Amino acid sequence: MFDIMGMMGKVKEAQAKIKETQAKLVHLTATGESGAGMVKVTVNGDRKVVSIEFDDSLLSPKDKEMLSDLIVAATNIAMTAIEVKIKAEMKAATEGMIPNIPGMDLGGMFG
Repeated sequence: MFDIMGMMGKVKEAQAKIKETQAKLVHLTATGESGAGMVKVTVNGDRKVVSIEFDDSLLSPKDKEMLSDLIVAATNIAMTAIEVKIKAEMKAATEGMIPNIPGMDLGGMFG
């Protein structure tokens, strides 16, 4: 028989764990590189850019458009990487807490 009260308790426990984990996500970082490492962008788990580094050779006016393209590419790589880390942290935080109910998609709870 389905225990609704037990499940509600698990959901509340999972919600608390999710909030706790979300507060810790800001400390996660991911770095994306482009141009064979000439541009590096680091983002945090709050999906904010925290640093941009680039090779001094890209500071010439003729390379301005290329520098912009490399920053965009590195940022997109870093954002993809941080999403993977965020989902892994959120999944680990709720592992085994919420039962797998057929037809119920709880994937949206993780980001």
